[in-house]
Amino acid sequence: MWLSTKTAELHYFTDSAVVTQGYAILSHTWTQDPADEQTFQDIQSIIKECKNTGRSPRDCVGEKIRKSCEIAERDGYEWIWIDSCCIDRTSSTELSEAINSMFNWYALAEVCYVYLEDVPYADAPAAENSKFQRARWHSRGWTLQELLAPAFVTFYSKEWKTIGTKYDLREPLSECTGIGVEYLTRKM
Repeated sequence: MWLSTKTAELHYFTDSAVVTQGYAILSHTWTQDPADEQTFQDIQSIIKECKNTGRSPRDCVGEKIRKSCEIAERDGYEWIWIDSCCIDRTSSTELSEAINSMFNWYALAEVCYVYLEDVPYADAPAAENSKFQRARWHSRGWTLQELLAPAFVTFYSKEWKTIGTKYDLREPLSECTGIGVEYLTRKM
């Protein structure tokens, strides 16, 4: 399932390669706050409630989903994929398919937005021991594929301001992840 960036309604595509006019994808760390980590079922409930009230689901979802949709729409994308709400984790088949397909979904995305909820905009990413270099996102299991698979990655601060792209931040990214700059920039 992919989210409409205009409405935050779910839409099924048979394969990520057929998502019309490309899509954006969100990489993030999950929090313990259920308001921030809305599930597939939460989104379905919000969509159903909004049909009754006439409101747009995008106005009713949590900030992470709403801001991701707004940024993707601003950048010209109709669709965005967010793991926390686009996978029905109650379906073992869907969950298994998502895990097996995720690298390709990131690789086929036009852009990957990385939301760093623990990095303020005022941080200096290249500074030794910066919050950017110590961000929780760098130490989780999915970081490698979410950093390397997409060609274009943009990092956002906790205030949803652009910190820089994977290319702009290649040196501090290499330092904190141990991934060579040549792999980050695809100049191998």
